[in-house]
Amino acid sequence: MESKKKSKTKKPKAKRSENKSKKIKAKKVASDVKSKKKILIIEDDSTISNMYKTGLTNYGYEVTLAQDGEEGLKLVKTEKPDVILLDVIMPKLDGFAVLTQLQANVATKKIPVLMLTNLGQVEDKRRGKKLGAVDYVVKADFTPMQVSEKIKKFLK
Repeated sequence: MESKKKSKTKKPKAKRSENKSKKIKAKKVASDVKSKKKILIIEDDSTISNMYKTGLTNYGYEVTLAQDGEEGLKLVKTEKPDVILLDVIMPKLDGFAVLTQLQANVATKKIPVLMLTNLGQVEDKRRGKKLGAVDYVVKADFTPMQVSEKIKKFLK
């Protein structure tokens, strides 16, 4: 009889422990989803933007893509990104014009903008920084992982 009592009392404890463990895991998943940072990539080259989207999504970011400056400005309002990766040479509105508009708007002025471009001239870098970019990255010089590390600095 005693052995039956012991086994009966052990099962509920095991179930309670298992349920508690499941609740802790569920809370962790929920907090991870809540804390996922949003990145908006404004880039007209779909191969490059998709490469960065894949890499940054794998690093835990929520990524939205815009194919030109006008679309990017619209998405900034609706998506409210934590960081923007911005190309310079794009149709409709170039990256410098987008950055100027972002900096002129109180609602978007504080969003860190990282220029991600093929223009590596010193003058272009100066112009980007002067207009308010937090960093200026030449695409050919950085992998998505390295860009992710840069992004982490601006999210702190």
